[in-house]
Amino acid sequence: MNLLRHSGIFVSAALLALCSGAARPAAAQTPASTLIPIVVDTAAPIVVNTIKPKPKPLPAGVVKFDGLVVHANTAQITVRARNNEMDLQTFALSPVASAKMQETIDKGGYQYGDRVTVIYNTANQTALQIKGKPSRPL
Repeated sequence: MNLLRHSGIFVSAALLALCSGAARPAAAQTPASTLIPIVVDTAAPIVVNTIKPKPKPLPAGVVKFDGLVVHANTAQITVRARNNEMDLQTFALSPVASAKMQETIDKGGYQYGDRVTVIYNTANQTALQIKGKPSRPL
């Protein structure tokens, strides 16, 4: 009798669980008409990333040299490489670079240790352009 009562309770609990699970529909089966549509404003575009132009390659025989200024005047510039203290190069200035160097010297000039990038011609070690911010004069 006791065994019959326990099996009856088990069977009724199983039927109750089965009926409660089948009573409501799954959430994915609800009709789409009950959902409220989301209105999106398309008036203003969203800018994610701007397109940056690719840098132009240097002409043949022209190379960059990154370094620290040792000495600079209107005729030449001496630069030590950033990554190698033993690499010291002196470049003669082209007429265009010499004119720009004169403007820079009038404002105070490059001081010892200023970071510069020298774009030079490898054939004759002539600096075509010097990029870098001169520090304040002492």
